Amino acid sequence: MKKTEAKKKTVKKTSVKSVTKTPSVKKPAKSAPVNTTLLEDKDKIIEKFAQRKGDTGSPEVQIALLSHKIIKLSGHLDINKKDNHSRRGLLKVIAKRRRILNYLQKLDEKRYKSLIKELGLKR
Repeated sequence: MKKTEAKKKTVKKTSVKSVTKTPSVKKPAKSAPVNTTLLEDKDKIIEKFAQRKGDTGSPEVQIALLSHKIIKLSGHLDINKKDNHSRRGLLKVIAKRRRILNYLQKLDEKRYKSLIKELGLKR
C-alpha cells in the first residue's frame, strides 16, 4: 500500500508542475526611452518659437510647450478614461496656457495673432 501512495504523490507533483507553468510572453521592445523623445520635442519647440537664441521664457515658447503637453495629456486620457488625476492636471495646464495667452494678447496683439495662427488654437 505504501507503493501506491508514493505513486499518487508523484503523480500529483508532476501534474501540479505542468499546471503552474505559464508560457513565456515576450514584451515588445521600446524604440526609445520616453524621456529622450520628450526632450527632443521640447528642444525643437523651443528652437521654433524662441525670439532669440537661448530664449525659453518668452510667452510664445511657454504657450507652445504647454500646447504640446496638452496634446500628450489628451492622448493619454483618450486611452485611460478613468484617470482623474491626470484629467485635473490637464485642466491646470489649460488654465495656465489661457492666462499666458491673455497676457500676450494684452502685451502685443500682433504676436498673439501670429502665435494663435501658427499653433492652430482658434478657428
